[in-house]
Formats: sequence, structure tokens, C-alpha cells
Amino acid sequence: MPVRPVLTAVLGGAALLCALATPATPAVAAPGESVTVDSTARLAADGTVTLSGTYRCLPGTGPVFVSSSVSQADPRVRHGIGGSAARCDGVEHRWTNSGKVSSETLTAGAAHVQANVMELRPSGLVPLPVFHATRDRDITLVRS
Repeated sequence: MPVRPVLTAVLGGAALLCALATPATPAVAAPGESVTVDSTARLAADGTVTLSGTYRCLPGTGPVFVSSSVSQADPRVRHGIGGSAARCDGVEHRWTNSGKVSSETLTAGAAHVQANVMELRPSGLVPLPVFHATRDRDITLVRS
């Protein structure tokens, strides 16, 4: 079985868990951990959105990911935008996530992004999400 579709499914599920389980606060992080979102993001003609920022997290026991979502017009409708593996070593790193919007077309202009640094910590049969840092930010989508 190809690894890419499996990884995409896992990261998509993780992004959904993040969207459902994360409170809408300006910034939540454990001491020494953080995630930021850049003030502008790219919107390609084919609907691909590219979000970016930085993160810092401390070592954990499971795989860690940076997930992100974007909303526009209706804040209840969030579009998961990719997910990337994170290296938790206490050092600040850059993250970039890209993905196509599936149901609703986004336009250039004001938007809202949520980014999460989330660990899938082993717990019996199903790993449980543990959030290291969360950030909500109003941004500008720019056509690229």
C-alpha cells in the first residue's frame, strides 16, 4: 500500500480532530512551546492554499504534526489545509502546509487561520491527540 495516501488520511483525520477538539483561543501553549501563523498566505488559481509560520515544541512519546485550517465569511466552516510532521526538540522551526479547498471557493482577502501542534500519544489501541500549542490568527489571502 502506498505510504502517501495513508499519511494523507492520518493527517486529515488529525486536522479534523484539531478542528473539533481545540478551543478558539488566541494562543494556547505549554511552557516553552508555541506556534505562529504568518500574516499572509498564498491562494493559487487552482484553489491551492499555502499557509506557513513557526513552531517550537518539547519532545513527546508519539509522532507530532502541525495541522492548519482556514475559514472565510462563515467562521463555522473551516477548511483543513494539509499537515506536516514536526520535530520536537525545543528549537524553533518553520512549517508550511498546502492543500486544495474542496467544497467552497476562497477568495483573496481577509481570512482566519488556526494552527495546531499536535502529538498522537500512544494510549491503548488508539493514539490520543495531545495539543502542544494552538494559534488563531486573522490573515490575508493573496493570489499567487
